[in-house]
Amino acid sequence: MRIVIAIGGNSLIKTKKDNSIVDQYSQVETTASNLSSVITGNNQVVITHGNGPQVGFLLQMQETSSRLLPIMPIDYCVADTQGGIGYQIQTAFQNELIKNNSKRVIVSLVTRCEVSVDDPAFNHPTKPIGTFFKYDEIATKSSLYGWTFVEDSGRGYRRVVASPKPIKILEKDSILNLLEQGAIVVAAGGGGIPVIKKNSRYVGIEAVIDKDFASSLLARDIKADVLVISTGVPHVSLNFGQPDEKRINEATVAEMKKHLEQGHFGKGSMEPKITAGIQFTEETKCPTIITCPESIQEALDGSCGTRIIP
Repeated sequence: MRIVIAIGGNSLIKTKKDNSIVDQYSQVETTASNLSSVITGNNQVVITHGNGPQVGFLLQMQETSSRLLPIMPIDYCVADTQGGIGYQIQTAFQNELIKNNSKRVIVSLVTRCEVSVDDPAFNHPTKPIGTFFKYDEIATKSSLYGWTFVEDSGRGYRRVVASPKPIKILEKDSILNLLEQGAIVVAAGGGGIPVIKKNSRYVGIEAVIDKDFASSLLARDIKADVLVISTGVPHVSLNFGQPDEKRINEATVAEMKKHLEQGHFGKGSMEPKITAGIQFTEETKCPTIITCPESIQEALDGSCGTRIIP
């Protein structure tokens, strides 16, 4: 099978205290072990990943040292974390392949994702990034950098950026070529580096692309047989956390759309995963699987997870 597996950025960090590079690599090793049978077989595999916490760390470091060093633009931060996380995935997965006497190679590809300059998201930035600021700090930051801030849950003010919809994975053909040569590919990290087309040239832009939407687009573009979206729970549920919580083992696109309309899924958590899965399955007629990283192999075998079907 040709499989796209989307690993969340938070799944690389076990707890808030276990957030060092060493801690993150340990989590990547665990993920590689969980996916051992997937990557050592004959499947064509693309691994995508989130980078939300990692970009947050990078921005906090920059804000702390802003008197000494210039602030990096968001597109550069995404590229930076793509490289760092990709390196960790490449190393851990290659070691897993070696352990299983597999000669397959894994390649991490810095990936750009085109968005439309006319996307309405640019008029209404909503994605919080970076650290918290006090009210008397945000005027200076806004003046210096042109940033937009919102108050966040009584904890202070955070910078917000646009989260436009992805329209094109620029490295799609390179990903396909690598797959056809037998490589496992790490791509579209953090939703891809956000770029727009301006006067027939690509330029980076201050934005954050949803990792699940980019993974769905990539899976559609390369004609994947299945899209796997990992999350913190083994399956999707209705009335999550309530006494009448009900597990969803399998549901059609129409059923999932109805659950979305009824507001069953959190907007900042499960809703984008469900929406991304619907997009993939509706267009390709192939299944989307949503489950936790340690259950991906079982979910592919049909014994775990939530499956969205046509």
